Amino acid sequence: MKPTLALAALALSATASLAQDLPDLGGREIVVVTENAYPPLQFIDASGAAVGWEYDAMAELAERLNFTVKYETISWDAMIAAVSEGQFDLGMTGITIRDDRKEKVDFSDSYMTSQMVMMVRGDETRFSDAAGFAADPNLLMAAQPGTTPFYVGVYEVLDGNEANPRIKLFETFGATVEALRAGDVDLVLTDGTAGAGYVEASNGGLKIVGDMLGTEDFGFIFPKGSDLVAPINAGIAALEADGTLEALNTKWFLDYKMGQ
Repeated sequence: MKPTLALAALALSATASLAQDLPDLGGREIVVVTENAYPPLQFIDASGAAVGWEYDAMAELAERLNFTVKYETISWDAMIAAVSEGQFDLGMTGITIRDDRKEKVDFSDSYMTSQMVMMVRGDETRFSDAAGFAADPNLLMAAQPGTTPFYVGVYEVLDGNEANPRIKLFETFGATVEALRAGDVDLVLTDGTAGAGYVEASNGGLKIVGDMLGTEDFGFIFPKGSDLVAPINAGIAALEADGTLEALNTKWFLDYKMGQ
């Protein structure tokens, strides 16, 4: 057997073995909560259906681990507390894995890595990077309290003051984008994942400017001590090993057109 064919055969064998070794959750119902406001991870499409990268990934996990999913929705600012209190079994909405959050919830392994970007209106000319934004006291930023974009805005763009009046707080990420479109604020910080989705759907109304402001890993969240963490981690590893995660990236970040 040629070396390349031998390697391919070994990879297929390892993937098949991994799939066979996955835990079986016996049809258990898992209540998953999300925000449905973070395209293309999860959002409501033009037909009114809840779709996105995370929905597809969860469907794959449910099939491979043998569980059923019941979806609920909640605002971002209530999600971590609600999952921590055991109101839901799992939370998904592009949640950055952070040590302070680990004090309240357990995280899965990372299923995606993204970078923070600056999203502005398509006709913005007053600034083109973080330093330019910070230098103009008349410019305002929108953020959700307690999120990674909020902390990046406070500590990497502005002056480290979490009460800085230049940061306007909103309950949902979608509301921050609408405030940007309306001219009520001038900047929304977001990971490249969501930013690319909104820019694609804006028909020139939004754009990304400046350099990347950092890297973040996304994970699912669970109540502390949840017995679901290990099975979900095994499932994530299987999806990565057989190329499913990469296929989802291609589907949602390259092929999918927002608004279709």
